[in-house]
Amino acid sequence: MLKAMLGEAWLAMGANRLRTALTMLGMVIGVGAVVIMMAIGQGAQYAVQQTISTMGSNLYIVLSGSFTTSGVRSGSAGGPTLTVADADAIAELEHVTNVAPTHQGTRQLVYGSQNWSSSVIGTTPAYLEARAWNIVNGAGFGDSDVRSSTRVAIIGKTVAENLFGADDPVGKTMRIQQNPFIVIGVLGSKGQNLDGRDQDDTVIIPLTTAQRKVFGTPFLGSVRMIMVQADSAESMPKVEADMTALLRQRHRLREGAPDDFFTRNLSAAAESQAETTRTMSILLGAIASISLLVGGIGIMNIMLVSVTERTREIGIRMAIGARQKDILSQFLLEAVMISFAGCLLGLALGLGVALGINAFTGMVIVISGSAALVAFAVAATVGIFFGWYPARKAARLDPIEALRYQ
Repeated sequence: MLKAMLGEAWLAMGANRLRTALTMLGMVIGVGAVVIMMAIGQGAQYAVQQTISTMGSNLYIVLSGSFTTSGVRSGSAGGPTLTVADADAIAELEHVTNVAPTHQGTRQLVYGSQNWSSSVIGTTPAYLEARAWNIVNGAGFGDSDVRSSTRVAIIGKTVAENLFGADDPVGKTMRIQQNPFIVIGVLGSKGQNLDGRDQDDTVIIPLTTAQRKVFGTPFLGSVRMIMVQADSAESMPKVEADMTALLRQRHRLREGAPDDFFTRNLSAAAESQAETTRTMSILLGAIASISLLVGGIGIMNIMLVSVTERTREIGIRMAIGARQKDILSQFLLEAVMISFAGCLLGLALGLGVALGINAFTGMVIVISGSAALVAFAVAATVGIFFGWYPARKAARLDPIEALRYQ
């Protein structure tokens, strides 16, 4: 029975090929648009998630406070309010896994005839652990290097390419502000962060070396910021509260006095960016879905025309014994076949365009099976929904009136 109905539906579709093709065109464009928009949206989500993963997880940055001179206030990290001792105290708090006091700035690097301006970070070995940053060539420095202010450096990929070219930088000596530093390691690539800054354009040196040889400090032991890593996302609020209370106590701040430091939740900022991208992805999918609605209305219109054209045929079928449910099933099956055929072509179109965008623009595109299944399911639902009314109208025709129809 089903095979016969499928054959009839195929013949009915083939009898008006141009009209059938134009009807399917709405579904083709609709499904294709949904696939393309979802691929772009999910690609954007993936790109943001990859960037977030390069930053490290469960991170806080504590910046030193500002100062005021003649009514002029500096920005954050302007005043020397944080020290290495503060970092050591924070490391003793519950749920804190890594603490890295940091002193950083931009300096000119020189190797032979080459020079390059880069971000120089003076810190401790815990910094690389907090940032989940691997060393792909050479090795890192240890606590002994920090204690003895050793002139060693770990460089990022961008620095290695611009200063050393194709040469292996490990073991070579470069200069930072006339101070010679031996390159002992090369960092793995992390790419850009959420602000667009190249994370690989970095040199990491021991904290004490940075304080004494490169940047200088207002007083020994002061740092511009402290990076703090919690052991889990759930424990971050407690870590922040404990850290704030500890620093206020250590800095002898009276109740009601403002903090002389600034706390930034990197994970929250990253999650906010990811949420914005997810919202954009949903919005793109919703906008593209409107074209599916338009395609469904096209199917309904064409099916209504088909019912009118085939009124006499319906009367003959009912006169020789066809039941209402048989007529209903026949026209509904035709609508679903048109919808499914348009969906398959739309999937092919969407995948082709998405891959073309990736090939010609380099934009990150993620084509998931779930997106294709959702588009297919929505197309089938649209076909059934908008095909139901014309099929129901055909099934309820009076056989006598249908036979008289000219």
